[in-house]
Amino acid sequence: MSRTVFCRKYKAELPGLAVPPLPGELGQQIYEEISQQAWQEWQANQTMLINEHRLNLMDPVARSFLTGEMERFFDNEDYAKPEGYVPPSS
Repeated sequence: MSRTVFCRKYKAELPGLAVPPLPGELGQQIYEEISQQAWQEWQANQTMLINEHRLNLMDPVARSFLTGEMERFFDNEDYAKPEGYVPPSS
């Protein structure tokens, strides 16, 4: 049986991640508060941001930018989206 978490993004009990996705306190917080669905959605958005902004993940400023955007994404606040991005219609 998969573990569930009360997802901070979706405000619902959803399947959680199998392991913390990042090391340290931030990874543990994500593991405890973010659903697998929300994490996968963030990873897709993060990939688009990295490509669109040509971010170098060795740069502390780029990592800080992504961490801030991730927090806004999970808190349902206005977060950076790639310029001109239109989500697929259902």
